Amino acid sequence: MSRNAPFTFYEFFAGGGMARVGLGAEWTCLFANDFDPVKAATYRANFPDAQAHFHQGDVWRLGAEDLPDAADLAWASSPCQDFSLAGARAGLGGGRSSAFFGFWRLMEGLDDQGRAPRLVVIENVTGLLTSNGGRDFQALCETLSARGYAMGALEIDAAHCLPQSRPRVFVIATREPPSPHLIGDSPFQTRAVRAAHARLTQPLQANWIWWRLAAPPARNTELASLLEPDDAVAWHAPARTQRLLDLMSPAHRQRLQHHRAQPARSVGAAYRRMRVEAGVRVQRVEVRFDGLAGCLRTPRGGSSRQTIIVVEDGGVRSRLLSPREAARLMGLPDAYVLPSPATAALHVAGDGVAAPVVRMLAQGLLEPLLNGAVRLAAE
Repeated sequence: MSRNAPFTFYEFFAGGGMARVGLGAEWTCLFANDFDPVKAATYRANFPDAQAHFHQGDVWRLGAEDLPDAADLAWASSPCQDFSLAGARAGLGGGRSSAFFGFWRLMEGLDDQGRAPRLVVIENVTGLLTSNGGRDFQALCETLSARGYAMGALEIDAAHCLPQSRPRVFVIATREPPSPHLIGDSPFQTRAVRAAHARLTQPLQANWIWWRLAAPPARNTELASLLEPDDAVAWHAPARTQRLLDLMSPAHRQRLQHHRAQPARSVGAAYRRMRVEAGVRVQRVEVRFDGLAGCLRTPRGGSSRQTIIVVEDGGVRSRLLSPREAARLMGLPDAYVLPSPATAALHVAGDGVAAPVVRMLAQGLLEPLLNGAVRLAAE
């Protein structure tokens, strides 16, 4: 027995609505929220019904009375800066990630009114599992458990679905009794997830669910297949390309030389990174030719933008990744409306959740979990 009505959800820290894109047509958004005006404008531009349910503003200024009805799912891609392995690791006490507690205060208010979501999904960077020695992850699990949710976590790299290396943690919490076929081994129960579980207290381990989610079919797209035609983009001048090559370490320069010697065209992705060499911080350009882009970032300057490297007939050309290409790397259709200028578009894309990963979660876990609960209730 399956539901006739669509599933319903709230989307917090919604950005440009990429979780909504991933959930798809079977899901109805009851309420969405984001603080950022550029992301809010992008959300409104892509979803005609946003006027009825989208709220721009600080999550701390919302009350449970602002959220309509009772949703099947609350999705929260809360700010990740304080969990990032590249950041200061302030954890749940950090200024940005404390927005999570603004979200959770609303969930508590709904629970007090008998309207708690049946499922909660928290999406964040992998640093969530180890932040503050694992204490932040334990605090998150304690927070969920205190309101009657059982939970488990999966670490999923978008590279399973898209030509972008983008590992993220998804904590799936439920008040629904999961069917036995949804529990078991999964390739997304990574070593980091298992280590985070092992650090939990015994009561939290007893409230843990080892979610079974199968890996999707092998990805059949590579970075090159998502790029714009060569004549539709602006390329760097040769001198600028040479400056990039000069910043490569010997190992990356050797990698590039290997592809220059090949007859076929090679497409790579490169980032500038700070590395410590002989005790000194130096800037390096690191390039990969494995068919994947590096993890998209939010742009804070030219060095943070990903560079496309094309090697052909022994020559090397370079250019910046375009906003549309970044959107494709997040699984967004070309009809998705991007903001202007490019920096704004790259910010929206780089701070989002990969839509096909959300679809994989919805199809493989969230929808069967909700449908199973309806079937049990009917029986």
